[in-house]
Amino acid sequence: MRIKKGDNVKVISGKDRGKTGTVVRAVPDQDRIVVDGLNIRKRHVRAKRAGQKGEVVQFSAPLHVSNIQLVCTKCGKTTRVGYRVDGAVKSRVCKKCGADI
Repeated sequence: MRIKKGDNVKVISGKDRGKTGTVVRAVPDQDRIVVDGLNIRKRHVRAKRAGQKGEVVQFSAPLHVSNIQLVCTKCGKTTRVGYRVDGAVKSRVCKKCGADI
């Protein structure tokens, strides 16, 4: 998976289309990522003890990788990710400007 934790990404489809955020968690085996503040879901949580109230908790649900695109740190545009190998070092590269990500 070409998207990693800490990357800035932009949502290209779905209800949050056009919004940007930072990747909080990556789940490579499911091809999903969690973006901070996007794809908000609500979960009703039951009271655990007597006298405590139940509550509605909001959380960021995972998005599929195909619905997001990386934002380049240098040119600021959404881009695909390529790789460059220099000897034993493999680095991610912006497909639009060629800069290291």
